[in-house]
Amino acid sequence: MTTTMPELSTVDVVMVVVPFPAQGHLNQLLHFCHFVCSYDIPVHFIGSITHNRQVRSRLHGWNPVAFPNLQFHDFPIPAYAVPPPDPHSSIKFPSHLQPAFDAALLHLRPHLSLLIKSLSGITTRVIVVHDSLMSFAANLSADLSNVESYAFHSVSAFATLLFQWESRGIMMEQSMKICPNVPVVSSDGCFTSDFVEFVKRQHKLTAAGNGRIINTCRPIEAKFIDLFAKEPNLQNKPLFAIGPLNPVTLEEHDKVEDVNLNLVPRKRHECLRWLDKQPESSVIYISFGTTSTLCCRQINELSAGLDRSQMKFLWVPREADKGDIFEGECFSSSVSEDEATNKKSSAVSTLATKGKGIVLRGWAPQLEILGHPAVGCFMTHCGWNSCIESMSFGVPMAAWPLHSEQPRCAVLVTEILRVGIPVRDWGRRDEIVTAENIESVIKRLMLSSEGNEVRSRAKSLGSSIRQATFDGGDSKKEFESFISHICRP
Repeated sequence: MTTTMPELSTVDVVMVVVPFPAQGHLNQLLHFCHFVCSYDIPVHFIGSITHNRQVRSRLHGWNPVAFPNLQFHDFPIPAYAVPPPDPHSSIKFPSHLQPAFDAALLHLRPHLSLLIKSLSGITTRVIVVHDSLMSFAANLSADLSNVESYAFHSVSAFATLLFQWESRGIMMEQSMKICPNVPVVSSDGCFTSDFVEFVKRQHKLTAAGNGRIINTCRPIEAKFIDLFAKEPNLQNKPLFAIGPLNPVTLEEHDKVEDVNLNLVPRKRHECLRWLDKQPESSVIYISFGTTSTLCCRQINELSAGLDRSQMKFLWVPREADKGDIFEGECFSSSVSEDEATNKKSSAVSTLATKGKGIVLRGWAPQLEILGHPAVGCFMTHCGWNSCIESMSFGVPMAAWPLHSEQPRCAVLVTEILRVGIPVRDWGRRDEIVTAENIESVIKRLMLSSEGNEVRSRAKSLGSSIRQATFDGGDSKKEFESFISHICRP
């Protein structure tokens, strides 16, 4: 599909996209490339061999093969040691991935610099869109007159604002002014100290750019988008709120890429066939993303809570990603692999044999699951990808934040938009969430009048979000404005 815009100039424009090497970030920027390519703009997607393979193999909703103007640059990165995830760590942030983040910053730089310089010599204008955590890319192009850089924010405007305000020491004052009845969540417990320093180094470079892009939309957080646009470090540069970038309608393709990036006939996932047999809005979908690992005790409590609720479920009890997801499974170093596997598998398998649900090992087609009418609730870690995908399909959330922006996204979901109910109290994050609490939240969402109201708000918000992406909608107009801006004479 190619989008035509007669008002665009014929200026020769090419785009370079630089994602942060974590699944949630990679996924959003690859979806972004889909939209840009539909305007016949050549796009160069930059990454390591492993991470490019990862994001392509996990993509749902569209097929990159359909866009010959999308080119992946698989740059080599020397081997580096990555420890296994530790589910018993007091801070749940995936510190085991820090070596992968550091390696990408160090080793992608020379390859990216050469590519940008090469393209700038043969193209009227080069547009570099980089994750806000990869802001070194803006500096690489600062001395080239025909290169522009735009920072891409992969979390909500609400969470981004809180991070900005906290860094300037005004979070409490601003939060009380803007959202007086909403809990104020600091970043304590959200990140490791190493990652905080990593972020600070990158954010110091962000201001050098030509504008910002954020994966959100006005139906979700118009007030916070407007506030973010006025932040001093944007320096009056344009802000484009173009979300959601995930597909909001699911297209069928005759062929897809398998994990080895070969074209194979498309097969509908087995879990979708199971969902076909379930009543509407009767199933709880449970997934905690790609960077989180629950400890054995917490998995046992979750299993017991699901069992007590007597609700249908689809659970994806996966381990956190390693630096290279294709090397196989890994488990906490605090116990042997066999012991960890057996403990977790036992609790989950016992629950699955009772016939109330299915347990899905490996990668799940989340967009298709959330878009299925049988799904009535999403128990989620509240990563922004999962939040905006769930909202896009009008599915209410049981909010269980674990790290990063997730506690603030959970506040947005449960306190501001009121399209979810909290499972995990962030103030008691060091405690195990009990089976009783899990059962209570599930029943509140699925069986009570309170849950009916939450579901109604979620459904209404989903409709507004989808409308925003269609012709004439706010997000569609924002994306067209961005394309017009970068293609201006």
